[in-house]
Amino acid sequence: MSQPIGGLAIETSSRIGSVALAQDGRVLAQETFEHGLQHAARMVPAIDELCRRLDWNSGKLRQIYVSAGPGSFTGLRIGITLAKTLAFVTGAKLVAVPTVRVLVENAPPEARHVIIVIDAKRDQIFTASFERDPDGWTQREPAHLDSLAAMLARAARPVHLIGQGIPFHRKFIEEPDTEVLLVDESLWQPRAEIVAQLGWEMAVRGQFIDPLKLSPIYIRRPEAEEKLGLTNP
Repeated sequence: MSQPIGGLAIETSSRIGSVALAQDGRVLAQETFEHGLQHAARMVPAIDELCRRLDWNSGKLRQIYVSAGPGSFTGLRIGITLAKTLAFVTGAKLVAVPTVRVLVENAPPEARHVIIVIDAKRDQIFTASFERDPDGWTQREPAHLDSLAAMLARAARPVHLIGQGIPFHRKFIEEPDTEVLLVDESLWQPRAEIVAQLGWEMAVRGQFIDPLKLSPIYIRRPEAEEKLGLTNP
């Protein structure tokens, strides 16, 4: 019988960061921390605490799953840099999990059509659309830059909206529209436990990535780079 595979999941794409330890895709422990520089300050101690709690050493860690974006530019850089560093140090295999795929897992059981809403400023959103079928979620539109108004104009109804960008784009939701449904605010946040579950499924399919080739899914350059006229993300 093969040995259980220990995995670390990292989620830093939004305001609340989180990490989780899992074994064969089953989450054993998790920790959350606040947005901003706290991602950098709290992540390593949080991971260390989880490892101590489960009596894990570096040899136990064989896979790393990281939320790859789109989302917070700073948060993604911090999370992906740590994931790559740990992969090099421990020899663990690396899996990049799209953040939009993490978010759609928060949809309630009755949801059939979902739009992801991540604020991109300037009345734009980082978004993707999904449809639930008997086998699970099918991605109808991949992650891209758009407006909520345009997404709603071509979405099937009823449609559920998920994501922390919702408060910034409510003005694009026509009132009243009983077929545009906001998922409960407690579910707008991507979670490391979902990153772990999806990462494990991707690992089983052999969907690993070379740490040297991993970069965040930004979709658009950071605002500071655009202002400077830089051409590369």
